[in-house]
Amino acid sequence: MGTKAVLFDLFETLITEYADGRRISGRRYDYPGLLGLSQEEFKLEWRSRVERRMRGELASFPDVIRDICRSRGLDADEQSVQSLYQARIQEKRIPFEAVRPDILEMLANLRTHGWKLGLISNCSEEEVRGWEDSPLAGYFDDVIFSYEVQCCKPDPAIYELACRRLQILPEDCVFVGDGGSGELDGAHQAGMKVIHAVWFNPYVESRYAQLSAPMQLAAALPVDSRTEHKSG
Repeated sequence: MGTKAVLFDLFETLITEYADGRRISGRRYDYPGLLGLSQEEFKLEWRSRVERRMRGELASFPDVIRDICRSRGLDADEQSVQSLYQARIQEKRIPFEAVRPDILEMLANLRTHGWKLGLISNCSEEEVRGWEDSPLAGYFDDVIFSYEVQCCKPDPAIYELACRRLQILPEDCVFVGDGGSGELDGAHQAGMKVIHAVWFNPYVESRYAQLSAPMQLAAALPVDSRTEHKSG
């Protein structure tokens, strides 16, 4: 089957929150002072809500904070909630403001070859506030944010949704991601070809073909598939 579209993950595939193994933002949230929870207590509660956040069941960051406080028998001070919310929005904008040039070159190269480009990101609303203003947005034919569709990777349904919206079959797609959230296996199970991007995150193991640089991607796609698509 010919490749007609390339679907990308977002975080740690097209943008990164890390440099030299550390968060670029230098995250410093005063959970003890603002919420009455230790850093470890907050992390435990936050991680237990990952899928609910990604699926939009907890519709916003303030909703998550209020839910955490309720579960701990704490009163959520609204000023503290909003302070944390604004700080998180600013933190999550940072990677959108520093997109690597070779990422943009890769996307432009794929567009030149005529492939459709799609995005599937597990995210909550505050995490992608910077998308529309980023240089990435203009390259994509369709974008799926998990919280908007109440479904997240690795559920095959979200890959199938992406295909329907692009009007292509899963076997005509290549999915490219860093491997977080089991996304590579999910794409494979949905019937897609899979490429493991390790240019930002080389620590996830997988059984799929790996690329260490964005500009390797076009060459990694089958030449006959590329030719078939351009001529068709």
